[in-house]
Amino acid sequence: MKKLILLICLVSAFNGYSQTEDKDKKAIQKVLKSQRIAWSKHNMEGFMEGYWKSDSLKFYGHNGVTLGWDNTFDRYEKSYPTKDHTGTLSYKINDITQLSPEVYYVLGEFHLKREVGNADGIFMLIFKKIDGKWKIIADTSA
Repeated sequence: MKKLILLICLVSAFNGYSQTEDKDKKAIQKVLKSQRIAWSKHNMEGFMEGYWKSDSLKFYGHNGVTLGWDNTFDRYEKSYPTKDHTGTLSYKINDITQLSPEVYYVLGEFHLKREVGNADGIFMLIFKKIDGKWKIIADTSA
């Protein structure tokens, strides 16, 4: 009987964990969807809402590491000055993996359809739950 109770407790705990993980992944995907919509409207402020507004934010791209939310925002504005440069963003999420209860990484591909020439690449994002909201704390895009 004790083994049965232990088994029921373990199954219940695993089921709760799985539901939490599914809920987290959906919340992260919602952030990414909001970013995709903002980007496609050339709304850099809206796009940056998905990022942790901190000097500790890290962005790693073709030009090396950019530290901080403000510097990352400036980098995006300089690299994508007009709607012709941002174009329309689409992406494919290849994997979302939990690293700890409040940290996930996301692997994916992005595609920009735009007037100045289409662009494609890959990304890895680290999301952390901060003050109850999922935020990107590190971004590697190439």
